[in-house]
Amino acid sequence: MARLGIILSVLLSVLAFAVVGPAHADDTPMATALEGLKSKSFRTKGEAVMQVAEVGGDSARRFLESLLAGQIYLQKSDKRIVVVEEQGEELTAFDAESAEALGPTEKSALKKVIINNKMRGTLRREIARLSLGVAEASAREAAAKSLYGSLSAETVELLRKALLRENDSDVQVALRVALALSELDDADAQIRLAAIEILSGSLHGEVRNRLSRLVEVNDEGTPNEPDEAVRQAATLAIEEIDGSRRILSLVETMFFGLSLGFILVLSATGLAITFGVMGVINMAHGELMMLGAYSTWVVQQLMPGQLEASLFAAIPVAFFVSAFVGVGIERGVVRFLYGRPLETLLATFGVSLVLQQAVRSIFSPLNRAVSTPEWMSGRLVINDALAFTYNRLYIILFSIGVFAALTVILRFTTLGLQIRAVSQNRDMARAMGVRGGWIDASTFGLGSGVAGLAGVALSQLTNVGPNLGQSHIVDSFMVVVFGGVGNLWGTLVAGLSLGIANKFLEPFAGAVLAKIVVLVFIILFIQKRPRGLFPQQGRAAEA
Repeated sequence: MARLGIILSVLLSVLAFAVVGPAHADDTPMATALEGLKSKSFRTKGEAVMQVAEVGGDSARRFLESLLAGQIYLQKSDKRIVVVEEQGEELTAFDAESAEALGPTEKSALKKVIINNKMRGTLRREIARLSLGVAEASAREAAAKSLYGSLSAETVELLRKALLRENDSDVQVALRVALALSELDDADAQIRLAAIEILSGSLHGEVRNRLSRLVEVNDEGTPNEPDEAVRQAATLAIEEIDGSRRILSLVETMFFGLSLGFILVLSATGLAITFGVMGVINMAHGELMMLGAYSTWVVQQLMPGQLEASLFAAIPVAFFVSAFVGVGIERGVVRFLYGRPLETLLATFGVSLVLQQAVRSIFSPLNRAVSTPEWMSGRLVINDALAFTYNRLYIILFSIGVFAALTVILRFTTLGLQIRAVSQNRDMARAMGVRGGWIDASTFGLGSGVAGLAGVALSQLTNVGPNLGQSHIVDSFMVVVFGGVGNLWGTLVAGLSLGIANKFLEPFAGAVLAKIVVLVFIILFIQKRPRGLFPQQGRAAEA
């Protein structure tokens, strides 16, 4: 009996463990904290946030970032806390504790976890605290800067401890600036002076705002800063910061001007080739760019889940689609109208309308959004006052590559030699055995293909629609005329010049008036130099 009793007690213990064990398997600090977020009480949810922060680690930090971004929901079906991410047009749910993907979900099946301003302040502080301990120096620097506008006694102490263990120089500077901002409220004027000396080298917007508040006059008519020496130091620091920011603003404007200029170069290069060799004013050139942009969108639809690869695949597809349509336009319409520029202009304008309507019939009149790969998203941050967007940087590099490839083709290949011969003296080239018809078709196809590549670039900057080409055709003609018909280097110089001039004029005159000013300048310039900056050479040019 004793032996039977021992066996029964062991079996009961195993059974109790089997029953009780699973009941407490999820009783982890993270699970307990997530339960608190289900409450309607902001106080309870605030305590839950602190519990998540105490768990620590990257998973806790990412969860708090998702909560601050409004991505935390409660599933109505099983009361599970989930992180919801938007992937394209779908919502995907992930388990908040394990990060396990739960699959697509609907908004109607979710209830958002609501937070208030007090919780947002707590979240920012705890996210910064957790971020100050991550391995990446850039993340630690960003965490320190995120606290510039919400400094408190707790965060200041946190920053002091982080500074003692920090080895990266950039992060140290960010931490010192944050501490200097907190010292602007110190009662000792000497400490405030020392803080201003540190802040004078920072370009962060919050630093400039805090220094401005020091020298401002309050409602009572007295300066916010009582000490004259501190006010003077703050004024000098503001002037130094403003001077640096003005220089960097010019650099940023120059960058945007260059990016616009290279887009103009890319869209006008194909037109310059066609216009220079054949003397054809191709009003359908903008629609060939539109076809290149639509080709990019179609390739992305045919390659779901392969966004990076689809963009590279779209480059040759856009080139050949636009080139094929261009050859069709030349063989079917343009070749019957050589020597009749007005009829050619009207005919190609009619072709442009046909292409626009065909696109509306096939793809609908609605704009199509082409997705941007992750490596083209975001900005290259130089400092707190200067950053370059990756998509424009890559478009500049892409334009340079296309221009270099065209230069090689025109200067070092048999096709290029024949194109240059026809552009300089068509009759003499034919007398030397160059097949004029074949060169015309090839030239039109090459120029149209380049227009398709311009469409690929434009698809990364704007929505793709039937009217995409119409907004760029006039600018393309201005570049060609200003640079010199048929001259690639003239197109490059003219495109960059007009792009930079446009961006420098926009802050003063506005976008529309800036274009008008540029157009008037080109009209006046052409009156003095009808052949543009780099006139075409040869007997045909002299005729």
